[in-house]
Amino acid sequence: MILQRLSLFNFRNYEQAEFSFGTGVNALIGANGCGKTNVLDAIHYLCLCKSYFHTIDAPSLRFGSNFFTVSGTFERGDTTDEIVVTVKNGQKKSIKRNQKEYGRLKDHIGLLPVVMEAPIDQEIIHGGSEERRRMMDSVICQYDHDYLDNLMAYNRLLQQRNAMLKQVARGGSSDSSLWQVWDEQLAHYGHCVYEARKTFVKRFQPYFESRYNSLASHRESAGITYVSHLDDSPLTVLLDKNLQKDLVVQHTSCGIHKDDLQLTMNGQPIRRYGSQGQQKSLVLALKLAQFTVMKESVETTPILLLDDVFDKLDVVRITRLMDLVTSEGFGQIILTDTQEEHVSEIFKKIGMPLQLYPLAPVAAE
Repeated sequence: MILQRLSLFNFRNYEQAEFSFGTGVNALIGANGCGKTNVLDAIHYLCLCKSYFHTIDAPSLRFGSNFFTVSGTFERGDTTDEIVVTVKNGQKKSIKRNQKEYGRLKDHIGLLPVVMEAPIDQEIIHGGSEERRRMMDSVICQYDHDYLDNLMAYNRLLQQRNAMLKQVARGGSSDSSLWQVWDEQLAHYGHCVYEARKTFVKRFQPYFESRYNSLASHRESAGITYVSHLDDSPLTVLLDKNLQKDLVVQHTSCGIHKDDLQLTMNGQPIRRYGSQGQQKSLVLALKLAQFTVMKESVETTPILLLDDVFDKLDVVRITRLMDLVTSEGFGQIILTDTQEEHVSEIFKKIGMPLQLYPLAPVAAE
């Protein structure tokens, strides 16, 4: 899949901008603050209907504007799709494919697979378990729409159950039959999500370990393990067993919303023992493994977006990364960097063509 053209209007720090991209590697070059990352985020919007960095749309509005539009032309084999995303204050987000608006945003997810890596992804290592669950969900949702439905249903029921726990804590009545109905439904959807995540990690693990070994030139090894409350007991049993505790703490203390991934280097937690370069390599290995799983699952080559990708990597790891993404069918890559000479030299050494896009400073957001 190839993004041929990108158009921005009132998006972040861009009043209006046009970009044309080629196949292979495209590098956006410019000083910090000129808007390189915003271009990648706009592409993410077109593919997944949301920002990579924010859970709400307001931060993506250019200062003083009440709407933004992002549009792009994608080539998928013999098919060309024109995608337009429009966000207006106080209105429902609009996603159009070839001038026809989607009835549901989720129907667009998976059409244009994308994998993005950015400095914020260090939170996958250092942040809470929600960061690692989000990573899993972002991949599985792009190839399994049932998963997205099950996850949404689970989260909706979880909110209702937590609201009831708070109500009972304030002196409200508790209907045991209602608890049973909620818990059975919660367990059903939770089990579906659990099985999908377990299957995903089983597929994902060998790719992840292989990618890390390649990036590190086999100097150390990385590991990943899926951890869930459901590893030990069905969720219905866990919910019943923990009901009194849940009433005290006023939230549901067990379930797939507590799932986690253990990330290790040489068998030790990487957040404690990994250097900055090793941690960066691990995040990149996660992203490259995601790319492979998605490519296999949707039978379309995703676009790979790499923001400030060379930071914290030594020459060996940079060379191995570029060797990987330019020699194993990765398709279109769009990356950012601050130094044109630096990027040009890297690709000159590995003998790969590179298209450069110098960005001039633009008005601040």
